Amino acid sequence: MTPDSLRAALRGVPDPDWLDTALRRVAAEPTAITRLFPAAGRRCGRAALPDAPGWTADDAARVLLLTALPADHAEHAEALYQHGDAAERRAVLRALPLLPIGAAGVPLLHDAIRTNDTRLVAAALGPYARHLDAAAWRQAVLKCVFTGVPLAVVADLDARADGELAAMLAALAAERHAAGREMPADATDLLDRLTAHSGGTGTVDRPTPTEA
Repeated sequence: MTPDSLRAALRGVPDPDWLDTALRRVAAEPTAITRLFPAAGRRCGRAALPDAPGWTADDAARVLLLTALPADHAEHAEALYQHGDAAERRAVLRALPLLPIGAAGVPLLHDAIRTNDTRLVAAALGPYARHLDAAAWRQAVLKCVFTGVPLAVVADLDARADGELAAMLAALAAERHAAGREMPADATDLLDRLTAHSGGTGTVDRPTPTEA
């Protein structure tokens, strides 16, 4: 999503004048975001946006407030994340790929991935996760499998998935098979794709129905 598409999706919010005024205020007085960011849920609502699947009105409004800042985006994002509730933290994570901050927001991703809040884990694995190194990214994908976060939320999954991730998934599949538990279907599908891509070299071991 882009700021323009989010703005268009918010045309039906309960108080559009408030949002317009808030965006102008933040652009002129950046410190005002500390008051306006938490208020977005109350003033714009928390309903799902039909024109932005997967987004809620408060998510989109908060992302727009961050993109309206004239400078110091990384500093404001960190402060809002550290002092925010779960919904506010999720909005910060979703704003990161739209902010001119390079890799400065990576510590926020690491924090989100360490939590057991599936909303934060999912938000952390959006487009900005391209800044995660390979090892951290693989662990984050495993965290999705463990916590039930659909792998569809992981940006660039097929492009970044590699043999090491396949081996990690295979080991997890073997553990679950031994315990009489199943892997999520999307994780099994990913492992199947990676195994097929390996050309059947045996690099990725899969449990068989006869294994104990």
